[in-house]
Amino acid sequence: MDIKVLKAVTAIRSIFFVCGLALSGWAPMVPFAKIRLGLDDAGLGLLLLLLGTGAITMMPICGMLSHKYGNRVIIGFSAAIIAITLTLLAVLDGVFFMGGVLLLFGAGIGTIDVAMNACGVQLQNLSGRSIMSSLHGLFSVGGLFGSLGLGLLIKAGLQPLYAAICLSSLVVLTVVLQYKNLFSAEMEKQAEVPVKISNSGASVKWSWLQRGVLFLGMLCFIVFMVEGAMLDWSALFLFENKSIDESWSGLGYAFFSTAMAGMRLFGDRIVEKYNSVKVVTIGAAVAGAGLMLGLFSPVLSLSLAGFFMLGCGAANIVPVFFNEAGRLKNIKTATAVAAITTMGYSGQMMGPVAVGFIAHASSLVTALGICAGLLFVVAVLFAVKYLTDIKQNIQGTV
Repeated sequence: MDIKVLKAVTAIRSIFFVCGLALSGWAPMVPFAKIRLGLDDAGLGLLLLLLGTGAITMMPICGMLSHKYGNRVIIGFSAAIIAITLTLLAVLDGVFFMGGVLLLFGAGIGTIDVAMNACGVQLQNLSGRSIMSSLHGLFSVGGLFGSLGLGLLIKAGLQPLYAAICLSSLVVLTVVLQYKNLFSAEMEKQAEVPVKISNSGASVKWSWLQRGVLFLGMLCFIVFMVEGAMLDWSALFLFENKSIDESWSGLGYAFFSTAMAGMRLFGDRIVEKYNSVKVVTIGAAVAGAGLMLGLFSPVLSLSLAGFFMLGCGAANIVPVFFNEAGRLKNIKTATAVAAITTMGYSGQMMGPVAVGFIAHASSLVTALGICAGLLFVVAVLFAVKYLTDIKQNIQGTV
């Protein structure tokens, strides 16, 4: 691997880690914000919605900005926004100011998410080696260290403001040290597959509406929806349906997230050995079966094993979708990644709400069972697409 590419890969790995660190660092500050602002649960829920709104709003815009300025500039700018807003979130005591800053924090997270994923796909194109799964694994590890690290600092007696400053400083320092190793806009153009861009300006302008982008975005929507459902509903399911003690109800999500983080760290080797089609089809089938086991097993240990299976199977599906987005023709990598990321995170926001409505109309088991069924749909659709592409390639060579 070329030394410039190797340095850039190391740099983007650091960016993924600190991005996970920064996002999860907000979690331990939520209880303090609720008390400081005097909000009830409903008010806090509306306030937290602004984070996701800011992220989803900026994701499609980031595709255009990355094309104009390059991902390196976007990563540096959004990291500065994240660091400043994370610090402010620890001290603001006005609801409207807090809402505005939370919107900006979400915008920074959404922007850096698209830019670093596009950068990762471009580096993968240049290196010829799979790196996306491990990048997402490092994001998950960063998330674990961020929530635990900030919580421990506050537990040790450090004020939330100073704990947030420590975390923000680490984010800024990492980006500053690695900035020069990230590719410039000119170098990023070399990482684009030459045959990807057509000569038609109109087709490029509306390329995010092409069938391949919408197909990957729809599948990404489903997988992110299931992840969101696990985050918001797994604890309640175990408490109400498995009679687990309330203090231990988070075990299901812990098993799920641990499996996902671990599998992603080894995911690049898995993708290289078994190819992306097997990773998605088998992974989605295993994830669906694991969720079904978690829902319908009469034994708690088997239910937890099912959630672990869900994490193992789902872990590398989304990184593969980003890989596929980087290979689509007639569209810039950043634009494709921005489109499927936006659709994916929409699923993560809307999915848990849909689960709630279905659970209200029938039961939580039924709602989560539908999520399991949709994972099987992902497996079938991706396999069918693969077989269709093979058939078209054979016909094209005849």
